[in-house]
Amino acid sequence: MPVPIFVVDAFTNKPFGGNPAAVCPLESWRDNAWLQSVAAEMNLAETAFVVERPDGSFDLRWFTPEVEVELCGHATLATAHALWQTGRVRITDAPLAFHTLSGLLTARRSGDEIELNFPIEAPSPVLVPGHLLEGLGVTAVSVHRNRFDYFVEVADEQSVGDLQPDFTRLRQVATRGISVTSRSDDARFDFVSRFFAPAVGVNEDPVCGSSHCGLGPFWQQRLGKSELLAHQISRRGGVLRVTCDGDRVRLAGRAVLVTQGELLA
Repeated sequence: MPVPIFVVDAFTNKPFGGNPAAVCPLESWRDNAWLQSVAAEMNLAETAFVVERPDGSFDLRWFTPEVEVELCGHATLATAHALWQTGRVRITDAPLAFHTLSGLLTARRSGDEIELNFPIEAPSPVLVPGHLLEGLGVTAVSVHRNRFDYFVEVADEQSVGDLQPDFTRLRQVATRGISVTSRSDDARFDFVSRFFAPAVGVNEDPVCGSSHCGLGPFWQQRLGKSELLAHQISRRGGVLRVTCDGDRVRLAGRAVLVTQGELLA
């Protein structure tokens, strides 16, 4: 039988901006080889697969074109938007609950935005690994790491925007991804970033929600504020509201449904 599939642009209010994610609602789980093949076919940073439980909550998994990942923000936001937008969930004033490899995550409507509740993944200072700065081609102000990613702070926004990484070198760094960040030159935003994950098959992720589980506490400490407005300055670009709250972080943004269709294989 055909399987529905959608593409949603996340962390943007207009089509063809933000970060596109494929969302595939399933009646029951298919085998991992099929899930990975669909993700490779879609060839987006992540494809989300979601199965409803009898209690109305959902199991949620995310795949890049090459591997399954433990945490993904933009594809979770995209999944919530697709479930509401297509009428698969008709009650829109109650949070959605997702059971994932990173525990229970929730999504709720907040005005025109969707707010995700994720675990804080605060980074700590580390020694700089080989290939990291050479692959980025930058001088670092500081280098931190959490269990997923490296966080490289640089001097200014232009240094972030001008990055032209050597992805062959970066692929040799043992990490899911690398977030490069600085304070924003634009008074509307608190900080900017770009995110690179060649080791999992995504050279540059246009807007990485889960990296902000680390960027939030990183900039909270430096700026002395818990509510932050983030701008990921990839070519497509995206905006996130980031709120640090104890051991959780709330990530809010908008989304647009751009494609709906069926898988026939």
